[in-house]
Amino acid sequence: MSHNNPPPGNAGSSDTPGSTEPFENRYFVGDVVIARQLTSMTGESVSIPDPRHLIHLQFRRYAGCPICNLHLRSFALRKGEIAAAGIREVIVFHSAAIELLRNEPDVPFPIIPDPDKKLYTEFRVGTSWRSVLDPGAMASVPRAAWLATRRRFTVKAPLPLRPATNGRIGLVADFLITTQGYVADVKYGQHSGDSWSVDDVLAAAAAAGSPR
Repeated sequence: MSHNNPPPGNAGSSDTPGSTEPFENRYFVGDVVIARQLTSMTGESVSIPDPRHLIHLQFRRYAGCPICNLHLRSFALRKGEIAAAGIREVIVFHSAAIELLRNEPDVPFPIIPDPDKKLYTEFRVGTSWRSVLDPGAMASVPRAAWLATRRRFTVKAPLPLRPATNGRIGLVADFLITTQGYVADVKYGQHSGDSWSVDDVLAAAAAAGSPR
């Protein structure tokens, strides 16, 4: 990947104390993402870039992560708006497919298992104790716990009590990738709840120019 100077705003956010990945190796706006075919937890082939859609590539954490599921529910509720804007959601977890199938059966987007963290390493999405201890992350815990309990009964997703593959201190990140494979916008989260909202993604897509 080639690097440009980090632009203002979310792209190229400052390094996270305790993170395993150095700031200078991160992706910036204008960098090129190598074309590849990924395989979802259900065996679906996912192309990045996508010649017909902007890709919102989300790096989440472990299978069953309550904060991740709270976040993804907000996207599921507005999936029609997202599709109408010409955006395809692609979600990455650092868990195995079998774990994701049990824990994420109700997420209406392709979910990519990455238990070896190859994509996390390539995209420089690291770990930090701040991911769970930051006040911004803690603020969403009550709602996330409520949703985890509800999902236990509605979709039979197990409660997040077992040890997590690759641990529970992973950070999150968002990338908006154009049909030509360029990074149109990027955000490296400072904690587990520090992600783009649906409105953020729609605004980034509008600025990039929707393919539709």
